[in-house]
Amino acid sequence: MQVFIMRHGDAALEAASDSVRPLTICGCDESRQMASWLNGQALDIERVLVSPYLRAEQTLATVREALKLPEGQDVLPELTPGGDPGMVACYLQALAQQGVKSALVISHLPLVGYLVSELCPQEAPPMFATSAIAYVNFDADACEGKLEWQVSPSKLAKAM
Repeated sequence: MQVFIMRHGDAALEAASDSVRPLTICGCDESRQMASWLNGQALDIERVLVSPYLRAEQTLATVREALKLPEGQDVLPELTPGGDPGMVACYLQALAQQGVKSALVISHLPLVGYLVSELCPQEAPPMFATSAIAYVNFDADACEGKLEWQVSPSKLAKAM
């Protein structure tokens, strides 16, 4: 299973609570840039998993502008910043066993890093810039994945 793990875009620091912090203009632009780059990778994402927090949902809406994604998404409380990477990994494993071949996960620090480590036990939790994406090739039968790459907006800017 192809698992694309994305951190939400840059978000405002001030809000009534952490869960309602909106994306900044930069956060929208960087998320759109990453989605355009992913679009060039000729992917076919079958499932989308997203945090219920506003900035993650806004990141998904922005990504949808540049990348063909399936209708709807799975909004999981386990994808909040303090969520349980083990539960998310089990969810992904169940999806893989149902025949889902690819998924996009949009979440937060520190969960995104811990999820990479949960899926790839040989990997230390990587840092994620805002809008960064990691690709894990996950073998659901072995319950183990391999971190294939990680790309951030700044890496894309340097490559251009």
